[in-house]
Formats: sequence, C-alpha cells, structure tokens
Amino acid sequence: MVTQCPIRPSSRYTYRYNATGQEGTLWWHAHSSMLRATVHGAIVIKPRNGALGYPFPKPDQERIVMLGEWWNGNVFDLERNAFLTGNLVPQADAYTINGKPGDLHRCSGGSNRRPRTFKLKVRSGSTYLLRIINAAVNTPMFFKVAGHSFTVVGADAGYTAPYETDVVVVAPGQTVDALMATAAAPPSRRRYYMMASPYNSARPSLPFRNSTATAVVEYVDVGHQQNKQGPRRRRPVLAPIMPPPNDTATAHRFFTSLAALVRPGARAPAVPLAVDTRMLVTIGLGLAACRPEQTRCSGGSRQQVFAGSMNNASFVLPAAMSLLEAHFRNATAGVYTRDFPDAPPLEFDYTRPPRGMSLATAKSTRVRTLPYNATVEVVLQDTALVARESHPMHLHGHNFFVLAQGFGNFRRETAEKQYNLVNPLQRNTLAVPTGGWAVIRFVANNPGMWIMHCHFDAHLPIGLAMAFEVQDGPTPETALPPPPPDFPQC
Repeated sequence: MVTQCPIRPSSRYTYRYNATGQEGTLWWHAHSSMLRATVHGAIVIKPRNGALGYPFPKPDQERIVMLGEWWNGNVFDLERNAFLTGNLVPQADAYTINGKPGDLHRCSGGSNRRPRTFKLKVRSGSTYLLRIINAAVNTPMFFKVAGHSFTVVGADAGYTAPYETDVVVVAPGQTVDALMATAAAPPSRRRYYMMASPYNSARPSLPFRNSTATAVVEYVDVGHQQNKQGPRRRRPVLAPIMPPPNDTATAHRFFTSLAALVRPGARAPAVPLAVDTRMLVTIGLGLAACRPEQTRCSGGSRQQVFAGSMNNASFVLPAAMSLLEAHFRNATAGVYTRDFPDAPPLEFDYTRPPRGMSLATAKSTRVRTLPYNATVEVVLQDTALVARESHPMHLHGHNFFVLAQGFGNFRRETAEKQYNLVNPLQRNTLAVPTGGWAVIRFVANNPGMWIMHCHFDAHLPIGLAMAFEVQDGPTPETALPPPPPDFPQC
C-alpha cells in the first residue's frame, strides 16, 4: 500500500527494473502481512565480466546462505491475530539456514529426500564466497563457522574494504558477502558446524527464541580411513562458540568496522557535502488507543496497545489506494498528509526518559516531501520509552551513506567530528545501535513514494515507519512514469 496495492490471490504481476550502480547480493520478499517469512529469495548482481570483475581474488565457488525464522503456525493467521488482539507476533519456533533448522533442533526430523540440515560441501585449499542474507522476520543474527574465519568484502550490494573477522552480524533485511578460506591441508576433521544465533539487543529484554540454527561444512576430499579393525570412528562435528545473545559490543564492533572499498585509481562514491534537509527522527515503541478494526483488544481495562512510531507519529498504511497512486493522481485527500515533522515534538533524554513520561502516540499517515535531487541527512535516534533496542531501519528506493554511529543521545557538535566523509559504507538497511543513534545521508534522486521502516515485522504493522515523497525532476527521464497496464489494483 506504499508503492502498490497487493497482488491479489490467483493474480500475477511482472516487475521490470534495471540493475544499475550495484554489484553484490540483494534479496526480494513479500511485503504483505508476514508472508515474507517464506516468500523470499536472493538476487545476485555480478560484474559485467563475471567473477573476473571482482575486486578480490576470484573465489572457487559461491554459495547463498539464507538465514530465516520458522513458525509451526500459519504466519498470516499469527499476524492477523496479533493485530486483532493488540499483541505482538509470538516468537519463532526455530531459526533456519537455507530453510532448515539443523540437527540440534529437537523437531528437525528429515529424510533422505528432504534432509533436515543444510550441508555445504567444500574442498581443502579452496575459497568460498558466502552470500549471507538475513531473511528472518524479527531477529538479528550472529553467524559463525567453527574453525574458520571470514573476509567481509560486500554488504547490501556494495563492495567493502576487506574486513577480517570470525563472526558476521547481520540484521533482518541486510546482506553480507564474505570470503571463507578452507584449510590448505587436509583437516583433522571433516565436518564443522555453521551456526546462526540471535542477537537480542532489547533492554529490558523482550521474549525471543534462545536457540541456534545449524548447517554443516563438510570436506569432501578427506576420506574415512580404514584399518584392520574396520572404519575409523566418526569424530563429532566441531561447533563454534557463539556470542551471548546480548553481546552488543560484538555487534557494534562489526557494524562500525565496515567501510566502502576504494579501488586503485578510482574514487569511492562521492558523499554529498552540502545538505538541503536535516532531520532528527526518534524511533521506538509507545502506546496507542485500540483501533476500531482491532475487535478483540478494545473494551474493558485494555484500551491501549503497543505502537511503533517515528517522531511520535505511528504510521498507518492506507486501505483504498496506494500512496504512490495517490501521489501520481494528485488524489491525496483522505490518503496521506505532507506534514511528517523534521524533529520530535518534545526534546528529552531519549535513552533515559523521565519517570511518568507519557507513552502515548497517535496514528496517522504522514509523509515528508522532498524536492528532486535534494540531499537529505537523517539522524535516527533510538528511544527507551518502552525498551531500547537496535532497530534495523530500511529505506526503499535509495542507498544511503552511513556517516557515524554511537550510543546515548545524539549531539551534533561531537558527532560531526566522527563523520566518515571519505569512504563511508553504503547500505539500504542500518541497525541503529540500541540506546544510540546513527547518521545517514542520501540523495533523493528517485521520484515516487518510498517507505522507511523498521525491518522487524513485529514493528512495521504497529507503525514504526514513515514515507518520503520524492518529487519529479525537470526532464521526462527524471519524472515518475505512468503506472504499467498490469499495475495491481486495490
């Protein structure tokens, strides 16, 4: 309901787009209800001359590693029940790697035809490019492979300066490309666990599934030796030591260590220095009155429910017409208003709010209108009204530069000294530090209507979102084209 109405059951719609200015790993997913829990997939954009165009040694093989969550119940029903009652979606029943929870999960099951554990078969002395995607609905992940380390070379379809690490941290919506070198000599073990475990940043802690997903990295060129006594006993799979779920230090170190790659003889993407629009946007949870449609939450003593908000505006998706169509047809009345604020209505200690402070927020559909080609700087400030948490904020239609991140309250006079204006990482999804802030900067050069939202699907339906309305440029090539003939109708 932002860029389009949903594709109706038994209907189809073909997306046509140009892959320009990006190389690496992206992904696609459903954006209706919680359907993206299973309706998703990878998009790999390679250099025009293939793997030879990589700015790092050509890997021997490439593999997709899709991290996810699994519910035993129907995810549409779970999300619908959460809306009607005013509750949050229950925690996942399992985490998965390439759709499988792994053989440490007590209900794994499996058969020869549908194995319960994903296996990555490797050869000693080889290098593998792992395209890691966090498709989980609500959970940031730590990712490790026992006995192996990584060189991060990309994130969100952009190359990064090589970063050596033994742990990858990836929030929902993010992608990370990492090289993994196998042992040069036949290892003493054939099998190593690949693990994904949750990063629970919320304080006070919110319910989460404290378990792991496993896959197996198996060396195929190390055989089982036999002797007169028969086959050698199989050694257990070596498991990595995972960070504790609340390891914010490890997560912050990983996220702040990534920078854009500057190739020899070339410049990094130019960071726009002159800023046209500055915004300070608070993000977090509060309370709002039950809506009339929430038929099982109103009445009695239960009059309020959790509501996400940005600058104390809790976003409501329109019901009759998408924002983009209303924008194109100049039929905004009753659909949205152009008054999303550039600052919160009240300034306070966002990470330590005073006791008794109101948690109330109001439902609305408010957008921020931007002139074509305007440079926008947004400070995303986490709040602790209900709980402080690392929210993965995703912007549609644009990449943004990550200039700086920190903890506590944003202070411009000190934060600007930390700005990376030389080779900042470009992303489309940023995990704002829990109880902290992040500064992003982008150029509004894509006309249309673009939502910015938390990539936790527990937070998007309850309003942790807003939208940018980017106006047309001066030429036909810089203006929004008319909708295609098969554009989905509400």
